[in-house]
Amino acid sequence: MSDNEFDILDELYFVTSYPDLRSTLSLSDEELCAALQFLIRKGYIKILYPDPDTEHPYNEDTFGQHCQQYFFLATKAGLVVHNSI
Repeated sequence: MSDNEFDILDELYFVTSYPDLRSTLSLSDEELCAALQFLIRKGYIKILYPDPDTEHPYNEDTFGQHCQQYFFLATKAGLVVHNSI
């Protein structure tokens, strides 16, 4: 897991919007969306949309277009990995 991915998981113990993540982490939109996509594929985070309470399925084809509209939350698997490093 890269430092960026670790830092993202560190922010996702609670539901967090993309703009909040972007303002906290010093990553470009491309870097942040790519790292989020990697963590989603690993099963370490989940997408919430259109509100912070509704889980949204991951769609690889449209993720990049909508990445900045989502909320994110670490999964149990993501928290276990984050805490074991």
